[in-house]
Amino acid sequence: MIQPSLIPTLDPNPLPAPYWLFKLLLLVTFVLHIVAMNFMLGAGVLALGARWGFKKRDTGNRVFFDLAKKLPVLLPAAITLGIAPLLFVQVLYGQFFYTSSVLMAWPWFLVLVFLTAAYYGFYYVSYRGARNPGKAGGVMLFSVILVSLIGFIYSNNITLSQTPSRWAAKYFANPSGWNLNLAEPTLIPRFLHFVVAAVAVGGLFLVFMALANWKRDLAYARQLLQLGGKTFLYATMAQFVVGVAFLFGLPRDLRMVFLGDNPLATALLLVGVAGALAAILLMSAALRTDNIRVAALYVPAILAAVIAAMAVMRDILRDAYLKPYFNPGQFATTTQWAVLPLFLVLFLAGVALWLIMLKRYGLLGAAKPAPDRSAVLSGSR
Repeated sequence: MIQPSLIPTLDPNPLPAPYWLFKLLLLVTFVLHIVAMNFMLGAGVLALGARWGFKKRDTGNRVFFDLAKKLPVLLPAAITLGIAPLLFVQVLYGQFFYTSSVLMAWPWFLVLVFLTAAYYGFYYVSYRGARNPGKAGGVMLFSVILVSLIGFIYSNNITLSQTPSRWAAKYFANPSGWNLNLAEPTLIPRFLHFVVAAVAVGGLFLVFMALANWKRDLAYARQLLQLGGKTFLYATMAQFVVGVAFLFGLPRDLRMVFLGDNPLATALLLVGVAGALAAILLMSAALRTDNIRVAALYVPAILAAVIAAMAVMRDILRDAYLKPYFNPGQFATTTQWAVLPLFLVLFLAGVALWLIMLKRYGLLGAAKPAPDRSAVLSGSR
């Protein structure tokens, strides 16, 4: 533990709404962001797999460009939906998050650079990749790597913000702002936990595309179902290994929070494990019978519950890390009743509008063939 004087003082401005409401909004917006982010990163990884992993080049290219057309929409969706939870983290945990951001200032600044370059790469593949099929895979790989690096930087920042005992040593060893939290034993498992989850959710994205194309192109839809469903199965199975590594990488007192010391955390862990097993069994049965309804409706419903449980577990873990330094009772609250209802209404309306836009945009439908489609299908990988 470090001296309390080394922790920045709490922002004296009172919260404009009750603490519990900010907590709830943090969890809800984080779940929305993580779903969009998983769709985006998972779609990028699967696009690369289709580009270089399919024996049938024409099918692989079709899946690649169908996914590529979605990425310029999925990336800004992940960014937009990530703004709110980031703001709520700064409101509630600003004294920790700002400090860790300063300690790793340059990697944190590079997030914007990587994000801009990845965005441009996705646009290039989506709108010009068909004209230069030989370059499309390389550009996609470049963008996916940059997005993954952003996730790695975020994992460093979050873990560093939760371990104030390391701040002084890191700063005095390297005050230049190039610090990462590489000595943290849970860093790699935490990062892989999100990456593997993104691949699994990306598999579900292909299943949704199969549902959208089921009546228009049954043969292609079945290919999407099999590819997406199997990806979901294998990634979810791998998640058990990553999850165990993450859990046992935690200090014993924090690990025991999920192994009996905290009934809510333990129950949520059991919900997550049981939900993942149920999703695996349902998806496996759906693939054997080509049951698109089960794969595209029931499995995602279970996965949504698992993601929500994991989000709450993540929040419980953060509070357990910061328990020696953080007390919610320190916050002063002056509820702005004239503004709060308007904010909640606009928030719900914004989420609804976003869903309507996705539906009208036809995000899950097949991409229209490019004018020079034959050149694409016969092009070099």
